[in-house]
Amino acid sequence: MTTRARPRLSPRRRQRISRGIQYALLVAVLVVVILLADWPAIQQSFFNAEVAGQGLPELFTVALKNTIIYTVTGYALGFALGLPLALMRLSSVPPYRWLARIYVEIFRGLPALVIFLMIGTGLPVAFPGFALPGGVYGSVAVALALVSAAYMAETFRAGLQAVPKGQMEAARSLGMPYGRAMVSIVIPQAVRIVVPPLTNELVLLFKDSSLVLFLGVTAGQVELAKFGNDLASTTASPTPIIMAGATYLLITIPLGYLARKLEARQGKGR
Repeated sequence: MTTRARPRLSPRRRQRISRGIQYALLVAVLVVVILLADWPAIQQSFFNAEVAGQGLPELFTVALKNTIIYTVTGYALGFALGLPLALMRLSSVPPYRWLARIYVEIFRGLPALVIFLMIGTGLPVAFPGFALPGGVYGSVAVALALVSAAYMAETFRAGLQAVPKGQMEAARSLGMPYGRAMVSIVIPQAVRIVVPPLTNELVLLFKDSSLVLFLGVTAGQVELAKFGNDLASTTASPTPIIMAGATYLLITIPLGYLARKLEARQGKGR
């Protein structure tokens, strides 16, 4: 007597069952969290409207404004330094390549916190009497620029190498000098190629600006993280930290979305 073989599930059926199990597991975890959490205590500690009111409007008029200033100035200086470093990495002069590579390796390998401490405490010791223009604002801009320039240099180098060599050859065949061809033809194309990763670098720099607290700032120079931490200490409530984090997200999420859109647009163009 022969036994009938059990029918095998189709791949689509197995995939449907697997997806159903995953959804059920997710719902079970959410239900457990909702039932076990102490929601009144969470609201009182992390979303206290009275404490949140104490941080307004300074959260936007002082902390966010300073964070944007630190980020934009550091990004601009990093951009201005990163592009020459990328050109030095591709130079036919060996010392230029060595110097650029040493810089990139050092400042990509060091934590951003160490760079801030070097600018804040090491620079005055190494050069007595010397002060960066702008005070804390200048120090933060230089520290962020040193960090971002190392990453931007590698990004620019990849963009320059992605430009077809025929572009330079065509320009030189028309009698255009090498330097003018780079400035007029190659560099603009390279910058257009690397716009998405440069946008991601802006997001990272926006978050790194929180390290300004290690330079010792006044109440009018605080950025988001320092502002939230100080207010949380004063009010003995973590609500200001949540406020500062939410404000970071108001900037970083749109920038991240913009970077993804730019990447998708470039992918379609290619």
